[in-house]
Amino acid sequence: MRERRKLERSLKPHWVWAIAFGSAIGWGAFVLPTDWISQAGPLGVVIGLLLGAILMMIIGVSYGFLIEKFPVTGGEFAYAYIGFGRQFAFVAGWFLTLGYICIVALNASALALLTKFLFPDLVRTGNLYTVAGYEVSIIQIAIASLALIAFAVLNIRGASFSGQTQFIFSLILIAGIVLLAIGAVIAEGPQLANITPAFHPDQSTLASILTILAIAPFAYVGFDNIPQAAEEFKFEAKKAFGLIIWSLLAAGVAYSAMILITASTMPWQELLLNISENQSVWGTGDAIESYLGRAGVWIIAVAVCMGIFTGLNGFYISASRLTFAMGRARILPDVFRRLHPKYNTPYVGILFTMLICLIAPWFGREALLWVVDMSSTGVAIAYFFCTATAYKFFSWKETGPDSSRTASPLKKLFSLVGMISALGFLALLLLPFSPASLGKESYIALLIWVALGIVFYAFNARRYNSIERKEMNYLILEKEEI
Repeated sequence: MRERRKLERSLKPHWVWAIAFGSAIGWGAFVLPTDWISQAGPLGVVIGLLLGAILMMIIGVSYGFLIEKFPVTGGEFAYAYIGFGRQFAFVAGWFLTLGYICIVALNASALALLTKFLFPDLVRTGNLYTVAGYEVSIIQIAIASLALIAFAVLNIRGASFSGQTQFIFSLILIAGIVLLAIGAVIAEGPQLANITPAFHPDQSTLASILTILAIAPFAYVGFDNIPQAAEEFKFEAKKAFGLIIWSLLAAGVAYSAMILITASTMPWQELLLNISENQSVWGTGDAIESYLGRAGVWIIAVAVCMGIFTGLNGFYISASRLTFAMGRARILPDVFRRLHPKYNTPYVGILFTMLICLIAPWFGREALLWVVDMSSTGVAIAYFFCTATAYKFFSWKETGPDSSRTASPLKKLFSLVGMISALGFLALLLLPFSPASLGKESYIALLIWVALGIVFYAFNARRYNSIERKEMNYLILEKEEI
């Protein structure tokens, strides 16, 4: 039997909640409101995001069940293995690795974007070139790179240290949203009448909602960090489902609050026109400044920093745990299953994520957004494997005492709805006639990633497939029989 290295149990429940909530919110709630409003109108965005949160909760039923039954790191990689075998496990793990790494890179680029808004003259110093209309400067590259290196070091120092800092960051983030909401209520300018028309006037209400619903896998992917950390829980794994639900609920409320705060500052079509005419770097920041002045800008700047920090921290955790699990299963090189001699963390996966992400700032934010749009496809694929595996474990009626299946018609129904939702997300992203279809650049990036996966699998398949079933069960699940 091959060696199976284990992670240390050190994460407390409120830390895990903060990892999920903070990663789900990230920078998006503060940077993207005006982008989303331009696509769907304020109410279209809110309804789409809240429906997305509900669908994620339904999918979360399957996650909660599988985490309790198999509290190991690896998440969807492990679940796809259980339900569909090792080849599909690689597919799920490959796409999810891309999703995690893209989000780490995008969070780092968001910090550079914030600096560009706060200190435009500084950032203009050292402009190098333009990619897809976005000016890339050495200052932005340096800021993003320093953030990536700093959070790599933070994660190498241990899961408990990362968990503690994540909880503090999340509390400051929430405080920032509350202050902005209070400001919107007591200031003279903002009013709810400004959110009319509620939906985008040039498309149907349904199209507006579906456009936003399609990004739910990306908007709420932070809750997926919980299964990746399951092996490090310092509490019973059955609590994971509650943490998933509360993190999704809090994230949905936070997203909706920022949309309404932004759209209420002035008639939203006028806001978008001002942003376009002024070639604004950060529309949400401009909206906040219009009623709270420079003080409001600094409040949202701190909140954005906390969102970026929680996103960087959370997805460093997930990316490194996933590559560790795949290394332990021998589908990735052995170096990925090494643990730090002092901190017992999967430091190779952390450094690998950092090195890949350090390339991203050199391509500019617009080019990176193409890859991130495509990464939503990988996240939806991972959701499908999780819900489909849970569906196999549940039964509609009572089974014999020797059966490995659990009699739960409601949970089986939820897992079925979760499967359909995941396929629906994929359809919205991949079908050309969908209002949320990927752009040409994102399709190209997706094909490149698929081709790389085929090549990578071909080089590692012999060793991966030569391991006997019982031994592979042990390496992935810490048990010889499922």
